[in-house]
Amino acid sequence: MDKQEGLIPKHGGYRKLKSFQIAQLVYDLTVRFCDLYISKRSRTHDQMVQAARSGVQNIAEGSQASGTSKKMELKLTNVARASLEELKLDYEDYLRQRGLPKFGPEHPALKRFKAKRCSSLDDVRAWVKEEQALMKKYKDKHGHSKTNTDTQKLNDPSLPVSASPCESVHPSVLVANAALSLLNLCCYFLDRQIATQAKDFENEGGFTERLYRVRKAKRK
Repeated sequence: MDKQEGLIPKHGGYRKLKSFQIAQLVYDLTVRFCDLYISKRSRTHDQMVQAARSGVQNIAEGSQASGTSKKMELKLTNVARASLEELKLDYEDYLRQRGLPKFGPEHPALKRFKAKRCSSLDDVRAWVKEEQALMKKYKDKHGHSKTNTDTQKLNDPSLPVSASPCESVHPSVLVANAALSLLNLCCYFLDRQIATQAKDFENEGGFTERLYRVRKAKRK
């Protein structure tokens, strides 16, 4: 360790973390989604909003607490990860219980969403409008009746991603799948954070060990 190490290491800076930025977008998206599509009288409404909020708050709190407790940082980051996993299940339940499609990783609409790299609620709204416009253009060209042949065309992998419309453009379906995509990415970053934090704790110890090193260096 650096002989000049201070008692309180650098900490905070959570706003620069990818996990925090994505979790914050998921929180904004979830609040809007629940207000529009989940009854406010339902416990699910509050649970989804609170799970999304917990993800954001615990990432921030863990980052701030890292100055004096690596153990607390690790614990709170794991709480954030668990909260967002719970939220993923809520979105999956919403789609499954209503017989709505959950997009696979190769779904054209989902590929377009990932390529857009949304960083705000307005970006997600713009993507939803683009998907609806793409489907409207397809229907205007091929007629409003949707046969089995039409469905096959919609899912034809030979079509370029930019030209293949989504088979369902209801905003709730699009937003739920967008949220799941963001949650998968956020959980990926949090898993990496947890692994790094665990390794740092193993190699450097916690605040007590740091206090001992600093006092020992001071006496010398």
